[in-house]
Amino acid sequence: MRVLLYPHSMELGGAQINALQLAGAIGDRGHEVIVLSEPGPLVGRVHKLGLEHIELPFRRGRPSLKVCGIIGDLVRRRQIDVVHGHEWPPIVEAFLGGTLIHGTPVVGTIMSMTVAPFLPRRPPLTVGTELIRRSAITLGYEHVELLEPPVDTRADNPAVDGSDFRERFGIRPGEVVVAMVCRLVPDLKLEGLLTACDAVRELAVAGKPVRLIIVGDGQAREVVSARAGETNAAAGYQAVLLAGEMADPSSAYAAADIIVGQGGSALRGMAFAKPLIVVGEAGFSEMLTPGSASTFLRQGWYGLGAGTLGLGTPAFRAALECLVDSPMRRHELGLFGRRLAEQRFSLGRAAELVERIYASAVETPHSLRHVLPEALHVAAGVAGDRLRRRYHKWLGTAATDDRNGRDVIAAVFARGADAPAAGATERQAARP
Repeated sequence: MRVLLYPHSMELGGAQINALQLAGAIGDRGHEVIVLSEPGPLVGRVHKLGLEHIELPFRRGRPSLKVCGIIGDLVRRRQIDVVHGHEWPPIVEAFLGGTLIHGTPVVGTIMSMTVAPFLPRRPPLTVGTELIRRSAITLGYEHVELLEPPVDTRADNPAVDGSDFRERFGIRPGEVVVAMVCRLVPDLKLEGLLTACDAVRELAVAGKPVRLIIVGDGQAREVVSARAGETNAAAGYQAVLLAGEMADPSSAYAAADIIVGQGGSALRGMAFAKPLIVVGEAGFSEMLTPGSASTFLRQGWYGLGAGTLGLGTPAFRAALECLVDSPMRRHELGLFGRRLAEQRFSLGRAAELVERIYASAVETPHSLRHVLPEALHVAAGVAGDRLRRRYHKWLGTAATDDRNGRDVIAAVFARGADAPAAGATERQAARP
């Protein structure tokens, strides 16, 4: 097959890296993969994977009629078999430029915490958690598959050496390194970052040999830096370090004793056999254990409200202190996470699933009788969404990431919890 893969961004981020890792794995399975994207730091990774890259203009509307035309032209000239869009703007542009005009099938992937209600309902859609899959079914999407964030468990493994990283940041023998690898942004991430700073401050003041290293950058950097400064002043040493953005943070994962995070970063930490504390919002924190794993496999590596540990910084501090104080506990939970990553989240397993979805999409005929109403549904939904976002921007209540706003996620959690576990289609019902 000839696949046109369209990530939503080429900034450093878990979802984008996952998309490119999958592209490389699909290419390794004998298919031709062309990556269509704007410029950005991850373009170098496309070339490193040996994939062709076609550049889109960086400044453009989302979605863009110009990009729809570019996709349509590529589909026609390059005889593309399937277009794979990641997140809602690429899915919409791929559907309008590929399916509507040329009948080329589209596959969509959503790794955000919510699925926009205005996407085309018939093309195959993959989502990152079982809870979101159920929610999408209640919204009327017909072919929804669970594609959890994949991890390259061969490259990311416990044998990777992190000693150079520890030396570079002056980590002394006996100090316990807590690492957070994430974008420093208000939505989803900021609360967990600040909670970690506060908990480390309390542990450091109590005499615990702990250091928090934050790898990443973003618009909330000043807020995080200020909290880190407060922590360091109280601790009397540099208990929190901001390492900045790293194109390949594998050395940070390897150097860590404990990982704090969510989403793909949490899974990658598991691949390195590190114990994990998942942070979310509204006070959520939860340690990955054999008892809590089922919760994460259902709702994803994120949460809202009190987990079983309790609410807010005291609960997070208690979990962190338990791991700081016990090398044996860190070792046991690290091995558990590594086994789970290998069994459920390996890149090879994900590539096999995506390949099957591509084949099914190519074999499914497209009829104008279905495509035209879908196109009208998409166009009306996108127009309504733009009006809504402009209204909230005018009010000053717009989220930085409109598909990851806390109120929208809370609605998905409620809707997904009420939805039946079985899918609405025969294929979903037959899923083991």
